[in-house]
Amino acid sequence: MLEFDHIAIAARNLEEGAAWLRDRLGAVLQAGGKHPQLGTHNMLLSLGTREYLELIAMDPDSGPITGPGWFGLKDFDAPPCIAGWVLRQSPLEAVTATTVAEVNRGDLRWRITLPKSGQMPGGGTIPMRIDWGNGPHPADRLPDHGFRLTGLKVQCPERLVLPLSDPRIRVSVGAPGFTARIATLRGEVVL
Repeated sequence: MLEFDHIAIAARNLEEGAAWLRDRLGAVLQAGGKHPQLGTHNMLLSLGTREYLELIAMDPDSGPITGPGWFGLKDFDAPPCIAGWVLRQSPLEAVTATTVAEVNRGDLRWRITLPKSGQMPGGGTIPMRIDWGNGPHPADRLPDHGFRLTGLKVQCPERLVLPLSDPRIRVSVGAPGFTARIATLRGEVVL
């Protein structure tokens, strides 16, 4: 069975993305860290127990990366937007057009399905899969300010069948795209 882990918001840089999310959610994100193997860095926001929102961008201090990367970030040049979603799976299985990679950020270690092209099929609407193993989960270290994912609509260009029983998540066929509903102290916000 798959479980929701996080949504990823891509940005040209973390400053732009953090301002965009602060304007919409009223949230100040926590510093995450760097992913040296992929040339990226991130900021995080707890969405409750073992769930979070990740703001991710290329790290300008990183050297050139040799692989395709993830979330389409190598060539990303657009306003911040949802670029993908990630589901927990254990044991982890690679899906079509992915490879399983060992990744780390500080003392966090995980295995994840990385797209061979740099972006998951369907404009990121096919979810990446992650396995945190027996180690810590990033959401366990984040302050809980009451933000919660209340709904995620994923439009995929092809019919997507997942062993996922989360009533908040709806997958339909259509032009690739995402709509996330997040409960905030200001009320529900749509991204």
